[in-house]
Amino acid sequence: MESRESLDLDPQVLADPLGDEKPDDGTSSASSTLVPTSSKGLAPYDPFHRYMAEIRRYQPLTREEERELARLYRDTGDREALFRLITANLMLVVRVALSFRRAARNLLDLIQEGNVGLLQAIQRFDPELGVRLPTYAAWWIRAYMVKFLLDNVRLVRVGTTNARRKLLRNLRKEKQKLEQQGFDVGPRLLADHFGVSEEDVVDVQMALESHDVSLDTPMGDDDDRSHAEALPAPQQAGVEEQLARKELQQRTEAALDHFRADLGERDLVLLDERILCDAPLTLQAIGDRFGTSREAVRQAEARLMGRLREFLADALGDLGQVRFGPQ
Repeated sequence: MESRESLDLDPQVLADPLGDEKPDDGTSSASSTLVPTSSKGLAPYDPFHRYMAEIRRYQPLTREEERELARLYRDTGDREALFRLITANLMLVVRVALSFRRAARNLLDLIQEGNVGLLQAIQRFDPELGVRLPTYAAWWIRAYMVKFLLDNVRLVRVGTTNARRKLLRNLRKEKQKLEQQGFDVGPRLLADHFGVSEEDVVDVQMALESHDVSLDTPMGDDDDRSHAEALPAPQQAGVEEQLARKELQQRTEAALDHFRADLGERDLVLLDERILCDAPLTLQAIGDRFGTSREAVRQAEARLMGRLREFLADALGDLGQVRFGPQ
């Protein structure tokens, strides 16, 4: 398990995590970033450095303080103890986020996800195990950041399940390892190795080997058409199929009109407001309307469904095998 010390960075990195170059003129670099360069200009606002200045106010906890606060929160749910545990580890979230700064488009968004992971870690932390909270929380923080990156690094999401996120992190490394051992690496072997389906392996491999392309970009240097213009048109049903569907609809509607003629008031409500309705009433609502129990309405619905199936089978033949009823 990774220790807290392994996450510590050079103090200079924390003072300037993004590595901005500043002129060496003998002035304080920490304050010069907030001072206008001229009397006419406005001071640039850097939300990341402002956030860093805020969280530096909170001191880290000793092992004893951490254990006592964790016990207090676990046993009583004390909000002040929770606040101290969170604020004392905000700098840990920043340290973990900086290890992903090349992949993150917005470092503060990544830190925010890491803070959610920190909260989850505190909720699950057991102070009696003898493990420091920062050591335990680092895994939760990193997991939330990795999920955030997988969900947002592409326009089309690939790491939508735990199995696919595992593949995204390890697929290339394990594939190279198996090839070096002399195996003929295919989707089946990789699926067995990771305990996932072959479909997951194929989809993730395609995602790793491809990249997002805007539909408005030209197809090539010699082709001014966009990718959207080259997409195939949606396949339309043929004229014969459209006529057959229309005829079936007309015959079904005529059969239902004939079926309605012999129904009582309750059966009509069941048919029109439950069986054939896009937003069906509940059994209880129909029971309340007619002063009967929910079970009596359910039995009446079952009888009506049986009659309807038999009627449509006689009226439409094989075409009468239509499913009705709320799903």
